[in-house]
Amino acid sequence: MTVMELQQQRGDLLTLDVMSTNEILQLLSESEQFASGYEWQVNKPIVAANLFFEPSTRTRYSFEIAEKLLGFHVLSFSEETSSVQKGETLLDTVKTFESIGANLLVVRHPENEYYEQIKDHISIPIINGGDGSGHHPTQSLLDLLTIQQEFQTFKGLNIVIAGDLRHSRVARSNAAALSRLGANVKIAGPHAWMEGYTHLYEHVDLDSFMPDADVVMLLRIQHERHDQTMSFSKEEYHQNYGMTIERVSFLKANAIILHPGPVNRNVELADELVESKHSRIFKQIQNGVAVRKAVLKRAILNETL
Repeated sequence: MTVMELQQQRGDLLTLDVMSTNEILQLLSESEQFASGYEWQVNKPIVAANLFFEPSTRTRYSFEIAEKLLGFHVLSFSEETSSVQKGETLLDTVKTFESIGANLLVVRHPENEYYEQIKDHISIPIINGGDGSGHHPTQSLLDLLTIQQEFQTFKGLNIVIAGDLRHSRVARSNAAALSRLGANVKIAGPHAWMEGYTHLYEHVDLDSFMPDADVVMLLRIQHERHDQTMSFSKEEYHQNYGMTIERVSFLKANAIILHPGPVNRNVELADELVESKHSRIFKQIQNGVAVRKAVLKRAILNETL
């Protein structure tokens, strides 16, 4: 079964790329309801298994709190204390959780499109918590929700995604979704980190683009995915590609700054700007719970049909 068919029939959420703009907007509408205080709980026992093969704070724990608020029982998997250390495969791990009664899986894995190995071998929904440098659909949804709350639309917004695009699943998910929703997406950062993007999006100079920007989306430098050290220091990166105190002064009054976290303070973003009037970083984190509630609800309703 294709990814699109699984997302429609089983309630999987693997990538936004195969969702229509109407489906994305519907998920955002449900997310906004949860963000506004809507309460919904399952009426039968549901077990969610969170399988994180990479470190995570925001994604992992916002899924966990969303699951608990929806009335789910939660199983939190730790690779370090699991049979993965004895050579167990990803497929055998997920089959084990399905066999002991899990109703859905939330999986983060360092391999791009890890779900291709397992999607046809289990019958319960898979929610992608991030695959390598591939996709991060729930992060993209919470970013979209944050933007929508500010501007009520995506059409015509000037959005720049700045930083380590080459290694960022957040950039990949967001750039494609925002473009389809009508935003004008630009990219900025070291040219060596723009691989895969320069033929799709205009590369701009941050200083020149600041006065026109509605949204500045900064990305973490993903040192763990680089095969060599950076050719410039953290200070040089901040001055050339980060959001400095000087650079932020050129933003429009209603422009916003986003960052998926964790923030490397004084690298991607000056320390004083993390909680500035332009920053929506902690709003993004708050919206993450609402988005994940909507995604989990969708998965369970599909799974129980």
